Amino acid sequence: MRGTHDEELMRALYRDHARPLHAYVLRLVAGDRQRAEDVVQETLIRAWRNANSLDGQGGSLRPWLVTVARRIVIDGHRSRQARPAEVAPEPLEGVPAEDEIDRALSLMTLTDALQDLTPAHRGVLVETYLLGRTVNEAAQVLGIPSGTVRSRVFYALRSLRLALEERGVTG
Repeated sequence: MRGTHDEELMRALYRDHARPLHAYVLRLVAGDRQRAEDVVQETLIRAWRNANSLDGQGGSLRPWLVTVARRIVIDGHRSRQARPAEVAPEPLEGVPAEDEIDRALSLMTLTDALQDLTPAHRGVLVETYLLGRTVNEAAQVLGIPSGTVRSRVFYALRSLRLALEERGVTG
């Protein structure tokens, strides 16, 4: 039997209060119809939930509804202010992003080309270019004169360039 009473109560709330409440809320939300409808619906649901306590108040229910609606609008405004504004993803689509696939393929090609070099040439390139050591530091690590490091770097780069050209990589 409670279900029939609930339905009647909701119909009465909508019939008597929905239209004027919507007009009031529409002004509070600067003409946003969807938001106004949501606020009115939430207000009437709260009235329905509190029907037992509201029955004993006497007088009009509208002041209570207006107060609840105003508080819902204020709470919504505060919650939107508390979190950062959401942005649409469309502007981000125009921002160029580094293509990691191209970088990965380049590294794979370079690694493959390095395998074609002699161990001595590969060693000086790893020490100087990949590990960032100076010629003197690389010479000390490799146990060879710095002039030899310079000479090997020159020839290693030339061999590496040829190996990369064979793989379709051009200057």
